[in-house]
Amino acid sequence: MMKLFLYFSYVFCLALLACSNDNPKRNTKIPVINPENKKSVPFKSDVKTIHVFVALCDNKYQGIVPVPEKIGNGQDPDNNLYWGCGYGVRTYFKKSKEWKFLESRKLQSEKLERIIFKHITKNYYLVADAYDGQFIKNATVDFLNSCAGNEKDTLKTGKTIIGIGGNANLLAFTGHDGLMDFQLNQTFENTDKQKRDVIILACYSKKYFSPHLQKANVTPLVLTSGLMSPEAYTLHDAISGYLNSETSEQIRSRAAKAYSKYQKCSEKAARNLLVTGW
Repeated sequence: MMKLFLYFSYVFCLALLACSNDNPKRNTKIPVINPENKKSVPFKSDVKTIHVFVALCDNKYQGIVPVPEKIGNGQDPDNNLYWGCGYGVRTYFKKSKEWKFLESRKLQSEKLERIIFKHITKNYYLVADAYDGQFIKNATVDFLNSCAGNEKDTLKTGKTIIGIGGNANLLAFTGHDGLMDFQLNQTFENTDKQKRDVIILACYSKKYFSPHLQKANVTPLVLTSGLMSPEAYTLHDAISGYLNSETSEQIRSRAAKAYSKYQKCSEKAARNLLVTGW
């Protein structure tokens, strides 16, 4: 047990280092593929969707203090810290009793894999996309455009068509905060007058994402005020509260309790880190 505890403590420290904004070897040449090539496919349905954007941890292409090579390869989702590891989005949600795993799709270009779940009691689907770590800028731009409703799409799973991007009800981003490394010249102003909910689990996300979302017409459910480990338990429990129609404060409390439990920190510290609203 002591070895297991030390291992997870080690992984946590690595995750915090991965978000450090003091790396003297920061890679400022962030690749990006056609950031302005947006889709806008309007869609209306009683089926609701949560769309999660995951920027895979990447030693080479992100401004992070390097983590071990195996979990810091942004082109290898199966072993990546934020996807295939024990507390990565794919692994953690597959083990959840609240979600039924439907399918995984291997993708090309900047996205490497897409996973789709159906909630066991609610009429909600969850779609998560793993972005190649070198294309973290694409992941960030796609997320922000979706928040503003400027990028909408659909997909079919089984016989059901569901909305993703700006057609989703809740949008979440997890991973390194790439806005520490690069600047965006685009504007993300809402044009369809629809209000979307957002969760952003990345270091200092309130500071770095807020300026881009002020005109996007979103409700920020959970943001961060400092360095954090963006592992899936925080996202999972925040979503549980969201599906129960809880208030923003209750959702934030769920997220903080999960973070406190897994990171072995006080709930007060977790609540100071995980904030809601602007």
